[in-house]
Amino acid sequence: MISFQKFGSELIERVKEIYAAEGWTAYLQDDEKLIRAYDNSLYTLGAFDDGKLIGLVRCVGDGEHIVVVQDLIVDRKYQKQGIGTKLFQLAWYNYVNVRMFQVNTDLEDEVDNHFYQSMGMKPLAEGHMISYYRC
Repeated sequence: MISFQKFGSELIERVKEIYAAEGWTAYLQDDEKLIRAYDNSLYTLGAFDDGKLIGLVRCVGDGEHIVVVQDLIVDRKYQKQGIGTKLFQLAWYNYVNVRMFQVNTDLEDEVDNHFYQSMGMKPLAEGHMISYYRC
């Protein structure tokens, strides 16, 4: 059974495995920097299967006026099961009263763009990136 709970940098090795499997190599260059990023994050919620981290949502911001979903990722073996949707919804509802709830992704990433639009977010496109915000 999948459970959801907050976690921190104590699981950084497992986080790195998930990032690496999805090709998110920018995070894998400096372990100390990644640990500081997790320690300084506003909100980090994991999806766990029998105690093993299988996905996560990580948010940054001040928690009052702005929250940015920095990471939303699910282990490939667990994708297409609604886990990413649930992680995103839990972050969304945790910050329902925050004025600006935002996420950034690649303009050309059809899967991500479809997902954020299906969640009711509105796009702002510029260059190679696109931002989505909650109305």
